Amino acid sequence: MRYIYAGAPAFSVPPLQQMLAAGFCVCAVLTRPDRPVGRRARLTPTPLKAFAQEAGIPVLDYERVRDHAADLAALGADALVTCAYGQILTQEVLDAFPRGVYNIHASLLPRWRGASPIQHAVWAGDAETGITVMRTDVGLDTGDVLLRRALPLDGTETAGGLAAALSALGGACICEALAALEGGRASFTPQGEAGVTLCKKIKKEDAAVDFSRPAEELSRLVRAMAPEPLAWSSLRGTAVNFGYALPADGADGGACGQVVRADKSGVYIRTGKGLLRVTELQFAGGKMLRAADAVNGRKVAAGDVFGEKG
Repeated sequence: MRYIYAGAPAFSVPPLQQMLAAGFCVCAVLTRPDRPVGRRARLTPTPLKAFAQEAGIPVLDYERVRDHAADLAALGADALVTCAYGQILTQEVLDAFPRGVYNIHASLLPRWRGASPIQHAVWAGDAETGITVMRTDVGLDTGDVLLRRALPLDGTETAGGLAAALSALGGACICEALAALEGGRASFTPQGEAGVTLCKKIKKEDAAVDFSRPAEELSRLVRAMAPEPLAWSSLRGTAVNFGYALPADGADGGACGQVVRADKSGVYIRTGKGLLRVTELQFAGGKMLRAADAVNGRKVAAGDVFGEKG
């Protein structure tokens, strides 16, 4: 079988690498056009496009794939594999592939259908997540399941670290799923509606830290928003991002957001329940710092209060 592979971010690269290593025939890569990046707005290809060009795979970078169903059909590929592609596929696009369209989704569907399943699994404190390979239909991650593999979570993961693990798992899963498809062993299971949860694209306001919430909840928020968009608050009127945080024991009472301790082990901030031990911080215009460096640089100290108005 001949495949087209669609994706964009770094997450979508390892599954393609594993498909190629396993000997699957990828005749083209589908991604989005180059976009301006950085202060100089330099046009930059997606990580998937950059890899495909290095590997000598033809690249299709359509702005609106729905306008190119006939072009895709003309390539004669049997199936399309998608991974974090980011565009909705119309029925005309789906019909361009006689053996179907298969998506690598970073959750155990039907939990976390939508754009940000990795962040939401961390944010919700899920005990496990995983990869689902499904046959795509016109719904939002509603297609029949071909394969599902779980990955346990221990409550210390960041979204970035989890994404790397799930990307590797996604590669193994798609290779297993396609081997079953080519070998006539594939079986499909409808998702059903029990246990459906939805997740939207993360916005900056979602990452605002409200220190009146419990430390356990805030730890999940901080880890879910790392490495982007990063959970944030303010200190002395200046924005501060948080890169990593875990809950810590501490007496309740006092002002939420107040730093009760700051040393090389972390910046301990009072919350609505317990302390939040922040070990990575980023101040406006600077790089991410370890707590020890932030304390030594006198950027934060005991008695400071995060989130104070004006």
